[in-house]
Amino acid sequence: MGTIIEISIFMLVIASVAFAPLGYFIYNYTKKDGEPFGDFEHPEVHSHSVIDELAEKAKEKLH
Repeated sequence: MGTIIEISIFMLVIASVAFAPLGYFIYNYTKKDGEPFGDFEHPEVHSHSVIDELAEKAKEKLH
C-alpha cells in the first residue's frame, strides 16, 4: 500500500512539472488582457499583399 502512495505522489510531481508551462502561459494571457506576448502586430506598417486583396474581394462578394 505504501508503494501506491509513493507512486501517486511521484506522478503528481511529474504532472505539476509537465503542466507548469501551460499554467504560466494562462497566467500571462489573463494578465495582459488576452495578449500573452504583447502587441506585436502594427497595422500602420502592415503592407497589403495580393492575398489580402483577394480575401477582401471574397469577403465583399459574400455580403
